[in-house]
Amino acid sequence: MRIVEVGPRDGLQNETAAVPTAAKIAFVDALSQSGVAEIEVSAFVSPRWVPQLSDADQVFEGITRQNGVVYSALVPNSKGLDRAFAAGADKVAVFTAASETFNQKNINTSIDGALQRFRPIAAAAEEAGMPVRGYVSTAFWCAFEGRIAPQAVLRVVEQLMEIGIAEVAISDTIGKATPDEVRRLLDLLIPRLAADRIAVHFHDTYGRGIENMLAAWPYGIRTVDASAGGLGGCPYAPGASGNVATGDVVTALEDQGVATGVSCRQLNRALEHLAPYRIDGRRKLPPDGSPLCAACPYSNGEACCGHYQNPF
Repeated sequence: MRIVEVGPRDGLQNETAAVPTAAKIAFVDALSQSGVAEIEVSAFVSPRWVPQLSDADQVFEGITRQNGVVYSALVPNSKGLDRAFAAGADKVAVFTAASETFNQKNINTSIDGALQRFRPIAAAAEEAGMPVRGYVSTAFWCAFEGRIAPQAVLRVVEQLMEIGIAEVAISDTIGKATPDEVRRLLDLLIPRLAADRIAVHFHDTYGRGIENMLAAWPYGIRTVDASAGGLGGCPYAPGASGNVATGDVVTALEDQGVATGVSCRQLNRALEHLAPYRIDGRRKLPPDGSPLCAACPYSNGEACCGHYQNPF
């Protein structure tokens, strides 16, 4: 299994306390020693929208790269790609969603609009010999639209392939997917797309991230995203409490006899660099509430107050 460590980007973007650049560099350097195949170092996005990642250029400049580890970055547009080129990123990722509402709230455009933005990125990256990943967020459920039909995901995936995206990351953005839903989507995708071009990206909001990852294994999926310590979430996806933890992924796979080459001890050492800066200031998800409760200004994290209608 090829583990993509997304903690430095998808993890830190949702942390409420500012993390110094030096700590981020030390975090990435320690992760580089853990055995993960790829590290998503940061995102070249506007500081206005994701202030935690405003130092992406400095982080890339400061890290010590290890042979065999891919250092990637998220980019929203051609300007972000230019910054990724300058920083020496090995790979870039673009992002859209299978939900129109989520796409509008996340990147202020439609799905079609996002795909048009990606065309020049894919063309320029291909010319430079740089692979491009395409995230498909809300591939199972959306906090705003509810259940997402597998056919809607397939349409987005096919369009990403058409513009030259090398790898698609199927993302359970609010962590509500079940193993059966994972299998239904992969039953649709696998006949149309080789398994080695699919990654899975699960959040653990409802505690099913590991089950969902294991459900993808029989389909030949061998790339899984994870975040050290379960860091993360999405600031534009209410209730997305965190990515599936890298250590949990490693343990679950090795319990199944799958060698990962990743050291849980080194993952824990990497997290020590963030310990002084981690403050859990995010709203909690009430046991009886929907993911919208996590963003509701009236929520105390203990019970759904009913201010917003529960879409599920």
